[in-house]
Amino acid sequence: MRAVVFEEHGDQSVLKVKEIPEPTPGPGEVLVLVEASGVNFMDVYQRTGTYQVALPFTLGSEGAGTVLHLGDGVEGLSPGDRVAWTGVPGSHAQQAVVPADRLVPVPDGISTEQAAAAILQGLTAHYLTHDSYAVRGGDTVLVHAAAGGVGRLLTRIVTHLGGRVVATAGTDEKRHIARADGAVRAVAYADALAAVKEVSDGAAAVYDGVGKDTFDTSLEALRPRGTLVLFGAASGKVPPFDPLRLMKGSYSLTRPTLGHFIAARHELLERAGTLFDWIADGVVEVAVTGRYPLDDVRDAYAALEGRRTTGKVLIIP
Repeated sequence: MRAVVFEEHGDQSVLKVKEIPEPTPGPGEVLVLVEASGVNFMDVYQRTGTYQVALPFTLGSEGAGTVLHLGDGVEGLSPGDRVAWTGVPGSHAQQAVVPADRLVPVPDGISTEQAAAAILQGLTAHYLTHDSYAVRGGDTVLVHAAAGGVGRLLTRIVTHLGGRVVATAGTDEKRHIARADGAVRAVAYADALAAVKEVSDGAAAVYDGVGKDTFDTSLEALRPRGTLVLFGAASGKVPPFDPLRLMKGSYSLTRPTLGHFIAARHELLERAGTLFDWIADGVVEVAVTGRYPLDDVRDAYAALEGRRTTGKVLIIP
């Protein structure tokens, strides 16, 4: 089968589409025909060496498709079932072996492509708004990169929960998208502090997936006892800083990761169930804005890393 592999760390040029042996599911595993897999910054961090992985490495950490074969001991699934997953390497391929307990059934009314586009970023947006900082009615929340995949979901979910979103985005087009998703203000990054002050006396929370370029603004935007949720580093890692800076407003700072919030299967299924209900009910919209075949995988990541994307980018094997 064909898969996207890298054998050394680097930029998009290290990505290769290669023929590799078809995988075989072991006990507790399932072989899935991959119909779509998501393009994410997690994959970038793995490729560049920010997150260490053993080389050579088959890229891709989320996807959706159809069950082909079951390994020994797998119950509750059958060939032909539609399933989705996240946090499983090797998803940029024509087939993938996935632990059965990491698979989420895709319900009727949700397309396989929608599931692939939503599973990682949707679950991320769920735990960010329910656990990292639980949004309450009336909260003002600053969302950076609000026209991106997670940003669009955050804007819609915070609004659904009764919060008010001040959004940042890099272009007029992206700011228009953020306003359409429910943001009460959508501004350039340089105008974030002024926009927050127009709406409230400070943000109850800041959801920051940008990192180095926005970190200082994020801290300054908080109200006393506000929470900075740093969940990504699209612009680079935040340099070391003095924790005494948090004393200014008794701020809280957290750097969460999805794996800890879906480690238990019941939690994975509960979050996924809520996410799929939101999609079906129109609370969130799965906006797939780019579809690339395996052979164009470098272009897909160049678009993501160049901040030229809005919504979700998929690889279609």
